[in-house]
Amino acid sequence: MNPNTDAPLFEKVTLIGIGLIGSSMARSMRGKGLAAHIAVCTKSASSLEKARELGLGDSFTHDPVEAVAGADLVVLCTPLGAYERIAQKIGPALKPGAIVSDVGSVKQQAIEDILPHLTAGVHLVPGHPVAGTEHSGPEAGYAELFEGHWCILTPTVETDAGATEKVSELWRRMGSTVEVMDARHHDKVLAITSHLPHLIAYTIVGTATDLEDHMKGEVIKFSAGGFRDFTRIAASNPEMWRDVFLENKEAVLEMLQRFSEDLTALQRAIRWDEGETLFKMFERTRGIRRKVIEARQDKPDVKPEDAS
Repeated sequence: MNPNTDAPLFEKVTLIGIGLIGSSMARSMRGKGLAAHIAVCTKSASSLEKARELGLGDSFTHDPVEAVAGADLVVLCTPLGAYERIAQKIGPALKPGAIVSDVGSVKQQAIEDILPHLTAGVHLVPGHPVAGTEHSGPEAGYAELFEGHWCILTPTVETDAGATEKVSELWRRMGSTVEVMDARHHDKVLAITSHLPHLIAYTIVGTATDLEDHMKGEVIKFSAGGFRDFTRIAASNPEMWRDVFLENKEAVLEMLQRFSEDLTALQRAIRWDEGETLFKMFERTRGIRRKVIEARQDKPDVKPEDAS
């Protein structure tokens, strides 16, 4: 795989969408010389101008067909709901041998939305960098975002192995550890590790906003660590998360049902003063936190300058 690490891994990479993930990819690829040319495409005039101002690419356009012309790699960095529309537009314009990937956190639906619109000889390698912050927009990205985090790839059984390896190499050079996984399995795993926690965070913060005005002020004033963390998660891009829940509906609903049953059991234990039941549950879940730390998955997703 490209033994000359000084040479660009790709001649031209097109990023469609230039929010947190897209702009972080642009910064990382540029800083490490992974792409000779980076084309930036977004429908937002202000985002495109900001990307140009920040020097995130070599060419800038609102037109996805123009953006993908001659591209070796095209990465969809938009909300999931836009995938099918974009794939319909760019499919006929992709050159033979081009690789299409994405960064969304739902993979089976991504395959179903993109793959039917690709022509023979174009390879789909869906991807999901398991990293992020609550911030969005071109200015939110930073080159170190992916370092020390997982990136999960979910190629289909028909995906060219060479294309999968090349995308894997890109993420490795951007600092990620790569795991290849079945798309449906990925969606179930992320439903419990990411999607359900976000849904709970949105719900808890929403409950707080429905309190009486005097209570709402005190909730904000005396926010402890737990609620503060929930507000950070709940500040994430609403368009992106709306699409995540709708596109991964079955897995999210399954995990939400399991959570609801566990919550009912916890409610019963509190109501009937079942201290031993509560203690055993908290002891078991405390052990999960230790395992997360041992796996080095407790790294905060913050910009280096915000870590002090």
